[in-house]
Amino acid sequence: MKIIFLGAPGAGKGTKAEIVAKRLGIPTISTGAIIREAISSGTELGIKAKKFIEEGRLVSDEVVIGIIKSRLAKSDCSKGFILDGFPRTVPQAVALDDMGVTLDKVVSIEVPDEVIVERMSGRRVCKKCGATYHLTDNPSKAGSRCDRCGEELTIRSDDAPEVVLSRLEVYHSTTEPLKDFYEAKGNLVLVDGVGTVEETAKRTFCALGVD
Repeated sequence: MKIIFLGAPGAGKGTKAEIVAKRLGIPTISTGAIIREAISSGTELGIKAKKFIEEGRLVSDEVVIGIIKSRLAKSDCSKGFILDGFPRTVPQAVALDDMGVTLDKVVSIEVPDEVIVERMSGRRVCKKCGATYHLTDNPSKAGSRCDRCGEELTIRSDDAPEVVLSRLEVYHSTTEPLKDFYEAKGNLVLVDGVGTVEETAKRTFCALGVD
């Protein structure tokens, strides 16, 4: 299956994508992870992207589209993939169409803004391996350190409440119109993203028609 996950920052797209990818045996392509890696490595792309992200703005379409096009050309995408964080604008969706990509489902994870602000204030990430935790919903067994590699967990600068609110404004004005775009194509499904990981994962599989 070829799937896109939509939803506001902190809606749980990444978690659902990982669960579905494991069940279906297809890769998850997260533009956010690729960009964060570039920032951590101090690449030219990372330096350009850092300012956008810290201000709660989107990285330019040209840069993101180039990254995605290169990634989809790899052999592990031949049997399907999940896109998490792309497209984020209607022009990006049109560019995806122009690449000849036919999507099976576009899943929009629906979570109220106030719930997202509360969620993201408790998020913790590992700068070394990229693992994500939450103080209440998904705490690290190692406390303030990563379960995978033992690195100290940190708060992402874009998880600060004022930045989260800015990112939500950007999502509603720039990315949410994608729901209308894909609804017109007949492949949009909505999933209630409030609840436990198990509950929301079950709803997601149901929406995808996967047992």
